[in-house]
Amino acid sequence: MSEDSTPTRPSSATAGPGADQVAAGERGSADVLAKHDTSSRYRKDLGWWVWVVGGLSIAFTVYHLYAALERPFNTWMHTSLHLAGATALIFFLYPPSRRLLDAPATGNRVADALIGRGSRIPWYDVLLGFAGLGCNLYVFVEYSRLVSNSVQILGYSNLDYFVAILGVLLILEATRRCVGLPIVIIGGIAILYGLFGNYSPVFTHSGMSLEDFATTMFLSNGSGIFGTPIQVSANFIFLFLFFAVMLVHTNIGQFFNDLAFRLTGRFTGGPAKAAVVASGLQGMVSGSSVANTVASGSFTIPLMKRSGFKPHFAAATEATASTGGQLMPPIMGAAAFIMAQNVPDLEYNGLIVIAIIPAILYFLGAFLSIHFEAKTDGILGLSKASLPDGKELLKRLDLLLPLAVIILTLLSGMSPIRAALFGIGTAFFLSFLRKSTRMDPRGFVTLLVEGARTALPVIAACATAGIVAGTVTATGLGGQLGKGLVDLAGGNFFIVLVMVMIACIVLGMGLPTTANYVVTATVAAPILYNNFDVPLIAAHMFVFFFGILADITPPVCLAAYAGAGIARANPMRAGVTAVRIAIAGFLIPYVFILEPALLLQGTWQEFLLALVTVILGMIGVSSGLAGYFMGRANIVERVLLLAAGITLIYPNIWVSLVGLVVLVAVALIQRLRKATTTTEIAAQRAAATA
Repeated sequence: MSEDSTPTRPSSATAGPGADQVAAGERGSADVLAKHDTSSRYRKDLGWWVWVVGGLSIAFTVYHLYAALERPFNTWMHTSLHLAGATALIFFLYPPSRRLLDAPATGNRVADALIGRGSRIPWYDVLLGFAGLGCNLYVFVEYSRLVSNSVQILGYSNLDYFVAILGVLLILEATRRCVGLPIVIIGGIAILYGLFGNYSPVFTHSGMSLEDFATTMFLSNGSGIFGTPIQVSANFIFLFLFFAVMLVHTNIGQFFNDLAFRLTGRFTGGPAKAAVVASGLQGMVSGSSVANTVASGSFTIPLMKRSGFKPHFAAATEATASTGGQLMPPIMGAAAFIMAQNVPDLEYNGLIVIAIIPAILYFLGAFLSIHFEAKTDGILGLSKASLPDGKELLKRLDLLLPLAVIILTLLSGMSPIRAALFGIGTAFFLSFLRKSTRMDPRGFVTLLVEGARTALPVIAACATAGIVAGTVTATGLGGQLGKGLVDLAGGNFFIVLVMVMIACIVLGMGLPTTANYVVTATVAAPILYNNFDVPLIAAHMFVFFFGILADITPPVCLAAYAGAGIARANPMRAGVTAVRIAIAGFLIPYVFILEPALLLQGTWQEFLLALVTVILGMIGVSSGLAGYFMGRANIVERVLLLAAGITLIYPNIWVSLVGLVVLVAVALIQRLRKATTTTEIAAQRAAATA
């Protein structure tokens, strides 16, 4: 979904704020998004440059739609055009610093354009934009020579070296502008290791010259910048991101929110449960946990606060749910397509079937945490009158048709490209069924421009992540890291799992989902499947989960910070609370590593047993953390509930039976205490009446 999607809200007038409040809330949400999401800090008032940027954006989107139908070029040539257009647009749209974007214009157009103040495009960004375009078009034009034997015999020319070095530097700067500094730091470390690894005190390699490194990263087909991540971005991710933009245009976000509130709003802690459901639904097509937090949270967080939830808990709930949205098929934060490439024996169609189970368990765990927290605080649901009208929801049920088309075409065995095109076509057709979403020529042009802009941060992140992956492959760093970590853990499998978890959280801090997965899959996943008997899909899902959870794990918990900005809560407290709500997300990956049947890597009996014990275990852990099970729990009961939950989650039938016995015992103790208390109260009332 678009990184700066307009916040959505239930259509019920009773449930929602007034028009002025909504407008103020949307302005505040935009400010919060710009503060915490680098991809939202782009120039909006381009002056006459809007014709250049708009024309390039339209050509960029139309080319990708045409390429999906006709495939006019081979993969490397297609990818070079993909990166050429994206790099130019990034320099035209994204300023070198937020300070320049926020600086007011002086009124002197020449001076503003020279300095780059406000939304004016300065001369140096024009130069960088055309340089980025030129470097990648150079690869396109020189393709035949670069793949011929002449390069092997004669070597690269001085112009090749210049273009390669400049191309790498431009990619890093473009990524810094629209994605942020963390991924650039990781890419910079990879470059330094590639150049000076022979001086490394721990993991050494022979070292590469600047020319060799640059040509390996920029002029090699299938590795470095033009490796798997950017190839997947050019072939699949762009189409699905454009599909998400189409869905935004049909107002499906508002429908998701309305549907969630109708389904769960009347139950205990209803607004918070609705936030979980809505964010899970929006996460199916969203590519950003921070944007999802702001888009949904602009309405759900104030409503949760009015219902009685503490500000930090409301912020944490929305952040947890929105982060979990990146785990939801079919898009999984745009990382699903790369994962399908990394697991050779598994096609994308099968991946989304496998991934749905851990994702649902994540949301079920969040749901349970919220339920017990609401029980503890005595927070009820919304009144029936304040919920969206069920008949109105049925009239908008057709909005789910594009998603249904994509999922059904994928499950039928069609390629993701074909499925995306069918989904885009269906959403485009639906937009004409309602006057509010019907497009005129101007709206269609805006849609094409927005499709290009939405994809830019993902494209830049994939390109820089390719540098990291290419360095690890070229230097053999992956094998050395794995051996070093196993030696450090003394060969203990569980300790290695914990270390890999910590590494994934650290590597994932501040990274967008796609780059997050590429980095963790390159650096951390091989440690598990190369050194231990871990199925390939289980290793990749393990690192994917924990990389995503970095968005709510302090100290760099961007989704929690965004939610706290809306809730006016302490960001760190919101982050800590989000970890507690998402506790299932920190436990489930260990289960499918120890019991791969949860990822359909076993018999159906093993799967059912693992599923039931995990659900019971999440009930125990969630109730223990909240302090409420059948009733309020004292400290001893909370400890017992936590212990029961952990032993139930552990995939061993005898250990799980012990946990089940403890869970049942706590339930009986609380029921007995409740019955005794009820009897005593009745006796006191009878005595008072007598």
